[in-house]
Amino acid sequence: MPRTSFAPTRTRVLALGVALLIAAVVTGGATAAGNGADGHTLREAAALTGTAKLYRPAGDDITFSFDAHLAAKDNMDPEAAYGTFSFRHVFPNGTSGWAKAKVDCLVTGGKVAVVTGIVTDSDTPFKGKRVGVTVNDLGSHDRLGYSWIGKDSETQQLPKCMSSAPFEKVKEGTGDFKVLPWQPVYEQPKG
Repeated sequence: MPRTSFAPTRTRVLALGVALLIAAVVTGGATAAGNGADGHTLREAAALTGTAKLYRPAGDDITFSFDAHLAAKDNMDPEAAYGTFSFRHVFPNGTSGWAKAKVDCLVTGGKVAVVTGIVTDSDTPFKGKRVGVTVNDLGSHDRLGYSWIGKDSETQQLPKCMSSAPFEKVKEGTGDFKVLPWQPVYEQPKG
């Protein structure tokens, strides 16, 4: 007898749960499939943004800035990335070097980004060359690496989306880098 008295309640709870699940799937699917026409914008495929200084105990003043993006429509083509990045290094003796690059590739995975670009303006030997930077977005403890570490880096031919491990530390309180993780979509095998 108790089983019969609980059956309508169980049925109502199950029906309510199914209705909520259907509503969530329909709403989520509509949001994910949106093309921006209804006022909602699609999430870009990947991004690396922000400005911060690197920590150097000798007093070097090194600043990196990023404004690199991969549009949603180009999700599976990291070489369609666009934007710029720049860096400036002022040495303790007052000499300096700087460069600005046009992005030609951006790949992110989790909170790590690798960006490359062709240096369009600079007072260094890098003008006209591809350089790469890696950023690990760790909140207030970000790290950064760059392709020109090592001997004869000005003469290297760097492929797109290549850089070094993020071996440098961001100086606390000087800024922050933000990495938007890439979410590649792979075709499923047919059959």
